[in-house]
Amino acid sequence: MQAVKFKHQHAAHCESGVMSSMLSHHGLKLSEPMVFGLSSALVFAYLPFVKLGGMPLIAYRSMPKSIIKGLQKNIGLKMKVEKFSNATRGTQRLDELLAQGHIVGAQTSVFWLPYFPEEMRFHFNAHNLMVINKTDDNYSISDPVFEHLVEADVKSLQKARFVKGVMAPKGALYYPSYVPQEIDYKKVLPKCIKKTAKTMLKTPVPIAGLKGIYFLAKHIRQLEKKGEQYSKLFLGHIIRMQEEIGTGGAGFRYIYASFLQESAELINNQELFEASKMMTATGDAWREFALLIAKSIRSKNKKVIDYLAIAEKLESVAQQEAEVYKKLLRAF
Repeated sequence: MQAVKFKHQHAAHCESGVMSSMLSHHGLKLSEPMVFGLSSALVFAYLPFVKLGGMPLIAYRSMPKSIIKGLQKNIGLKMKVEKFSNATRGTQRLDELLAQGHIVGAQTSVFWLPYFPEEMRFHFNAHNLMVINKTDDNYSISDPVFEHLVEADVKSLQKARFVKGVMAPKGALYYPSYVPQEIDYKKVLPKCIKKTAKTMLKTPVPIAGLKGIYFLAKHIRQLEKKGEQYSKLFLGHIIRMQEEIGTGGAGFRYIYASFLQESAELINNQELFEASKMMTATGDAWREFALLIAKSIRSKNKKVIDYLAIAEKLESVAQQEAEVYKKLLRAF
């Protein structure tokens, strides 16, 4: 199979990194922060009824594939997405697309990707990567979380694409059928930014947006009644979801801050530049919240955990974020 000329890009997050590389390959040069912001992917959701390892799902960005869907809606991109009920057919289709010269996005499970170090593997089924080429029994892969191109054998990649469980990939493959070569930023950026701000400020459901952050803080206050073992597991899970699963909460705030800075320069809007600095400070506050938890639950710490202080710190983060979104709504 003839190799395709492709420039690998290291990124902070898999889906935004994949789309930045894929669109750049097709002539639309978009940074990862711009991809993230244009898809209105920044959110918060606390879902006690959805479990990961027995603990509730805490999300700092919109659901997997929403970046792809958001770009299609907001900039006119058209993507072809294919899923398969049969693993063999899914592998055959991937090989067909590669033979046609496509760079192919794929949804996978981190656990079954052989190039991941064992200590980094966990059962997360919505990891995105790009398959570039196939040589003999190996695929050349551009995985945004790695600095260089990596490889996976046919059997391993097939297993990673067809694993069962929460957010099962079902062999999902995707590639563009139409890529716009320019964007009307003065029209598109205000729309995308206002959508993000309104989603965080005004979502009516208690599990999403700023209400979702306060909802999590309420549950932290109630941990004192749950017992020390469960409470430490719950608080440790918050850190894992925020700082270790993919980009994490603070990371997404930093990405969005970069998006706001880039947007400010594109449309000459000073308010966006100031909001960018505020969002960076919000990312720092999320990191401080995680550090407070870590100090509280470390094994050598014999002191009683101050759940009130942890909850109040999280509420202060919510208040800080609220000011950013209010400023963004005033920017246009």
